[in-house]
Amino acid sequence: MERINSQANIQSMLQTLRAYQAQAAGSNETLAPGGDTTVAAPKGQPFMEAVKSTLNSVNELQLKARDVSTAYERGENVPLTDVVLSMQKSSVAFEATLQVRNKVLKAYEDILNMPMNRTAGLSRPILKVIR
Repeated sequence: MERINSQANIQSMLQTLRAYQAQAAGSNETLAPGGDTTVAAPKGQPFMEAVKSTLNSVNELQLKARDVSTAYERGENVPLTDVVLSMQKSSVAFEATLQVRNKVLKAYEDILNMPMNRTAGLSRPILKVIR
């Protein structure tokens, strides 16, 4: 049962990463039959560039929220709704990034903890040679 859940978590994480990668590349997601989200791989853009781009956009949202909040606190003509909206956008983007990071780390730990049976393919031929 745990293996099924781990596999589902890995698939979910991969779909999320592909969606972020497509968003950073300017590509659109499509819904495949069966409800799975599929994303066309961007051409010419490595995965790390997509991650950097996504992190930069989250950072920009956080900087914008800070600037709008500071301007409001100084008494500038900034509507309170703009302050709240920019802070919420920043918060949602950060939380989404944090969730993706957590899923990537969990998948990495799952891969590290996978049992490796290096002698499984060699045991039978060795037994035949010994007999």
